[in-house]
Amino acid sequence: MNIVISGTSRGIGRAIAEKFLAEGHAVLGFDIEDAHPDHPAYTHFVHDIRHSAFPAADALPNPDILICAAGTFEEADAIDVNLVGTIRFAEHFAASPALSSVLFIASASARNGSEFARYVASKAGLVGFMKNLALSLAARGVTVNSISPGGVITESNARILNDPQKHAAVLAETLLGKWATPEEVADLAFFLTVTNRSITGEDILMDNGEQLKSNFIW
Repeated sequence: MNIVISGTSRGIGRAIAEKFLAEGHAVLGFDIEDAHPDHPAYTHFVHDIRHSAFPAADALPNPDILICAAGTFEEADAIDVNLVGTIRFAEHFAASPALSSVLFIASASARNGSEFARYVASKAGLVGFMKNLALSLAARGVTVNSISPGGVITESNARILNDPQKHAAVLAETLLGKWATPEEVADLAFFLTVTNRSITGEDILMDNGEQLKSNFIW
């Protein structure tokens, strides 16, 4: 199958690309950076999802699966990248006659509001758009879902991972005492887009029990 993924230069997007490549699929990746997986079945496009013009658009095959993983923590860019840009990217490929599944990478912050204001708003809006797209594409049998990770061990979280005190504090906020790896998110992404046939319009929380954690006092 042909898999189109945004944000493939690093982190979760790269891990998802590598998972599909390992499973024998062709991956077309989009990112503002030139770094990308080194694999003969991978094609990379340097592209900013905030821009409406797509490189070599006429030459792109129709995707079977579309995964929107590009994103930023930067407050000044969060709405334009995480929400508006992602909507534009998804709508560009949603008309593919081969499309069977769409997946968005949202955030646990979309549920609890805990992070930077525009980042939270962008991810919450993305979950809303996911549900709207699920309604729109249901007649074609296309599943549309999102994954909302909590803490993930990526370069973007280096300031936490490299600070032992902060790292211990955030792990203590989870039930399982750990963060997820990008590969774990990639495994769930593969299931939701390839194996799954009956889950659609759902946001799957993957936060090691952070939002469930509570102290019962009696």
